[in-house]
Amino acid sequence: MKKFASGVLLGFLASWAVAFASSSVSHDGSFWNRLNNTAKDGYVNGYSDAMRVSIGKLDGLNIAADLFHWKGARKIIHQLSGQLSMGEVSSSKAVKQLDELYSNQKYSELDLGQALQMLTIRANETAVPDALSKSLK
Repeated sequence: MKKFASGVLLGFLASWAVAFASSSVSHDGSFWNRLNNTAKDGYVNGYSDAMRVSIGKLDGLNIAADLFHWKGARKIIHQLSGQLSMGEVSSSKAVKQLDELYSNQKYSELDLGQALQMLTIRANETAVPDALSKSLK
């Protein structure tokens, strides 16, 4: 029993040491400003791909919602899929807007994921009035 307890303690200490020693990378404005243009394009494309995969996984939630008769689930899942989508924002446009955003020092601590969501929301808000004005002409 003593060997088991000492093994558990040694495993705990080793895992704690590895976790403590690993570096944590903040994906904020200073991280963004250190990237070159190719890396910035790759980051935005990777983020966009990850969001598309996440939206695809929401279909499973729709099936579960139907199966368990969850009221309001479709509305929530639809809203969530809209928030995860990059929408009409192209990679080059997102990089340009992030460069502009992070050029202002007060936004330097804003997380890249949150910044991309904010840019997507702004793009969707301006797209709706533009589409509305075109349909009224």
